[in-house]
Amino acid sequence: MSGSERAVKVVVALGGNALEDKALPPTAESQLQVVNRTANYLAQLSCEGYELAIVHGNGPQVGRILLASEAAAQVTPAMPFDVCGAMSQGYIGYHIQQGMRRALKERGLNIPVVTVVTQVVVDEQDPAFQNPVKPIGPFYSKEEALKLATEQRYAMREDAGRGWRRVVPSPRPVRIVEIGTLQTLWSTTISIACGGGGIPVVEQPDGSLKGVAAVIDKDLAAMELAIEMDADILMILTEVQEVALNFRTPQEKKLELVSVSEMEGYVKQGHFAPGSMLPKVEAALGFVRSGHGRRAVITSLDRCLDALQGRCGTWISG
Repeated sequence: MSGSERAVKVVVALGGNALEDKALPPTAESQLQVVNRTANYLAQLSCEGYELAIVHGNGPQVGRILLASEAAAQVTPAMPFDVCGAMSQGYIGYHIQQGMRRALKERGLNIPVVTVVTQVVVDEQDPAFQNPVKPIGPFYSKEEALKLATEQRYAMREDAGRGWRRVVPSPRPVRIVEIGTLQTLWSTTISIACGGGGIPVVEQPDGSLKGVAAVIDKDLAAMELAIEMDADILMILTEVQEVALNFRTPQEKKLELVSVSEMEGYVKQGHFAPGSMLPKVEAALGFVRSGHGRRAVITSLDRCLDALQGRCGTWISG
């Protein structure tokens, strides 16, 4: 890239497969092992001159932190949900920092990597607080779920045939509190921000912030970060190489280049599952609608560089 060319700014939203492997135990050691693999893919983007910010989910991790805290409540006070979210940002970010620094160093790049514990303002009147849908923590049998609902007063819901999970409210992001710091860091540093969708906070009458028990969808938080950072591309990484219509049916059709109006039509037709691909598509659409020339791509982690170079992925443009 010549000195006169501006680097392409990319906000990367990592899917759960970038942090955990279902074949491995859900330990910190296993997570670091998976994150090291993830970092190898992301470091390739830095080698090609892309400027990055990284957003990650935290559903399983924050659920385990909360369970551990509640299980030890007779020994030490249980931590509130927003504090558990902050804890998950810290330890997942720490692992990504380790993985990225190693992968960058192996490629001869000395780019700082830092985690910013990020608060995201939500609307206290958001209807999501009356309808918890965001799954967190491990899977349970129906019997275990009913017991937790009775004893702990958790909202429990069956999750796509995979078992039952606790669900919490998932309000939409309004603004990112630490955006000024992230803007300052952008040109010199890879920032890990809005982890788990950010710590949801509501503004008080005196201007202070108060944490609330909720989880913001990490793809929507990545969309908000990309908008506020004036990024060029929002890249949403998941387990599939392209978004598909009629997914896993004989009529499956993979999407490559799609306009906003086309994708909106597919959403209205109900092609995308609410707890799976729909929030990714909605985040991509929201980013593309937000400004001229902005584009979004949904693809798999292992093809992230190929996607940015136009060889795969589902690209959405205005």
